[in-house]
Amino acid sequence: MFSDLTLARRLERAEGLANVESVASRARLAPERGAASIEVAGAWAMFDGIDSPLTQTFGLGMFAPARPDDLAVIEAFYAERCAPVFHEVCPLADPRVLPLLHERGYRPLEFTSILYRPLHPHPAGERAEDPSGVAGAAGQRGVAVRLVEPAEYDLWARTAAEGWSEFPELAGFMKDVGQVTVHRTHTYCFLATLDGEPIATGALSIHDGVGLLAGASTVPSGRRRGAQLALLDARLRFAADRGCDLAMMGASPGSASQRNAERHGFRIAYTRLKWARNT
Repeated sequence: MFSDLTLARRLERAEGLANVESVASRARLAPERGAASIEVAGAWAMFDGIDSPLTQTFGLGMFAPARPDDLAVIEAFYAERCAPVFHEVCPLADPRVLPLLHERGYRPLEFTSILYRPLHPHPAGERAEDPSGVAGAAGQRGVAVRLVEPAEYDLWARTAAEGWSEFPELAGFMKDVGQVTVHRTHTYCFLATLDGEPIATGALSIHDGVGLLAGASTVPSGRRRGAQLALLDARLRFAADRGCDLAMMGASPGSASQRNAERHGFRIAYTRLKWARNT
């Protein structure tokens, strides 16, 4: 499998649709926020609030040529909501995107490594939800992983937020994001427990055979117990069981998350660049 336009389109579509569904989840949970999305020339423009990381576009120039009129429609969408304009741009997009963004007053803002790995059906008799072998290999027994039920949605969101407890200013925001995630369509949320106590979370979104891994968080007292390794194994097996042939995730270039992903069979497909419009 090569890192080409065909692969990039699958990965960008999967992440774009997951974010569109996050915005739809927000609209159901908090209609007063005005969350909305539109599709313009194959790109998704999303609004989830002025300060939300979901307020941006995905797929610009990936599925149709980038034209000034399309950018004008997207910019008007954000202007109506008094929101800044951000574009996540894949390096395999239409080459006319970059000069067009430059002409319209955008500047590069940040990089994201997009990683992927092929998935194959696991041997008959193995359970997708049973990561015990991985946990044991990590030297930590007693870690169990399960899909959360609707009655556990709040527990999942609280646990995910607790993983960021070193940053009190983010606590409310992360709990809010967690609530959006658990109510998102085509998304499966997993909880890792140690001796029955929740210690870590992970999420999996599935679109057109691509499993997008996100939502990784571990409470401080549960770290270095093999929970994230167990969650990774469970989600990859779960995705393969449901016909996915690809898994993907995003990470900051050179980060510990990227290194851990590469240790477990992921490779970099490309490095995406976010653009911001000068104000």
